[in-house]
Parts: sequence; C-alpha cells; structure tokens
Amino acid sequence: MNRIDRLSAILIQLQSRRTVRAQDIADRFEISLRTVYRDVKALEEAGIPVIGEAGAGYSLADGYRLPPVMFTREEATAFITAEKLVEKLTDDVNGTHYQSAMFKIRSVLRSAEKDYLAGMDNRIDVLKSRPHRRTTNEIKPLQTILTAIAEKKVLRLKYFAYYRQEHTERCVEPVGTFYLDNFWHLIAFCKARQDYRDFRFDRIMDLTVAAEHYEDKHPTLKQYLDQIYQERNLEAVTLKITKEASLHLGEQKYYHGYIDEVEKVDGIEMSFLTASIEGFARWYLMFADHATIIKPLVLKKRVKNIIEKINLGA
Repeated sequence: MNRIDRLSAILIQLQSRRTVRAQDIADRFEISLRTVYRDVKALEEAGIPVIGEAGAGYSLADGYRLPPVMFTREEATAFITAEKLVEKLTDDVNGTHYQSAMFKIRSVLRSAEKDYLAGMDNRIDVLKSRPHRRTTNEIKPLQTILTAIAEKKVLRLKYFAYYRQEHTERCVEPVGTFYLDNFWHLIAFCKARQDYRDFRFDRIMDLTVAAEHYEDKHPTLKQYLDQIYQERNLEAVTLKITKEASLHLGEQKYYHGYIDEVEKVDGIEMSFLTASIEGFARWYLMFADHATIIKPLVLKKRVKNIIEKINLGA
C-alpha cells in the first residue's frame, strides 16, 4: 500500500472509533510506531483535526466528518460475503440489522458497482454440514448479549445444563461471545459459581438484561480463550494411516486435534493434540483396521481395553 492510500485508510480508522492507539495502527499496516507518528503529523499538516491523548491514543475533534466514503468493488463483494455469513450463522434480529446496514452501503455505491453486486448476490452462499439448532423464537441471544456487554449490565438467564440434565437460573457478567463448530457460545462470569463459564446459545431457555451494572474487571475474550487453551492438558498422538483411509477422515480429524501430516512410503503419519484420550480412542476405532497407533502408550492400552470389552453377542 502506498503512503497516500495508507493516510486515507488511517483517517477512516480514526473516524471509526472514539480513540485509536498508535500500536493498533502500526499492527494493521505492519509499520513502525515512528512511521505512524509521521503519518499522523502529515494528516495534521493537511488540516485534519487529530487530537493526541498521552497514554490513550488518537482521536478526531468532535464534529469532524469525512465526506461519503466510496467503496471499491472488492470491498463491496466482501460485504456481500459477510451478509451471507450473518444470515446463516446468527439469529434473525442480528440478520435484520445487518441487512439494514447493507441497504445503506449499497446506496452510496456507483451504478456499475450496484450492478456488479446484483450479479454476485446469487453466486455466493453459505452451507452448513448439519442442521443449525436455533433457540426459541422468543429468544434472540446475540443482540441481547452484545447490548449487555456494551452497557456492562448483568444478564439473568435460564440455562439447561446438558451434562447434568437440569435447568438452572444464573446471574452472569458477560465477557464475550464466539462461534465454534456450528454453535454460538457466551463466556461469562457466573456470580453463583464465582467463576467463568461457557454457555451455549441453544441451551439458553430465557434471557433478560438486568438493571444491575458490573465493574469491567474481567479479561478480554481473547485473553480468556488463550488462557483456557494454555491450561488444557493436551496429549500428543501420532498415527500411521493408509493413504486410502486418510482421504475419508474429512473434517472429523480437525475436531480431534489434527496438527499436520507427513507422507511416508507405507502411509500417512498424522499428528494430533487431544484433550480426551477416551474420546480419541473411540474415534480411532472407526478406522482402526486401516491405522496404527505410534504413540502414546496410554492410547494403545485404552483401545485394547475397549476392544476386549466388546460383546458381539451370539
């Protein structure tokens, strides 16, 4: 990206948030902090009212607005792709809000770009490998949760604990949401348990925002997830699988901690990191006649134990 384009992009970034840290700009454009300082100074010399706050970052003076932004064809196509994802992977309320935003985006496009998007609209779709379990029609968790996070308000929820097969009521302080393996999740601090918990959206039976505010002392969602993965006791697994069988493992291998593979003369050597030897052993039995366990010994023993207990009947 040349400097003129970068200055324009920095100006748009400054308008997108109340305050933008110099480090955020540096990370986005992969430039040094010294270059960021020079670019901001260039914007100031061009008459842009940039305000620098020590220890906080940069912001634009109140009331300053850019003229209407013109999107490139590639940017507009990215919006269409995102619209398909939002439509299929979030709830109806969030989808409606995004559709409204898309109408506004389309309204500022040139006629040629509008025609281009009209032709692309039915050329992009998002398909799911299995039916998406939605919550009841009355509950739209995503927007409610995001509102609570933004306003730092406590959530009251009725939740079905799958493993205990019981309904519970919780007051929680929401930390963030993420999408994994076809399900949305809420990470929140449970006031009853005095610890962080993972609540799956499709198991939330009822959800309301309380009037009570909470102090924002929690880690960011990224910090929390990074910590969880660091604390997980992962076991390294190595298998030798026939080339033919390896082609049929599909997406399942990723669910079981697939890392990489190396092609050998007599097959494919695959490496995994798993949090459950029990679960991995039972998955392995699905193709055990086409594979060999190289390590660990505990996995070999568990598979052997399961096989010995199999009752084939008469």
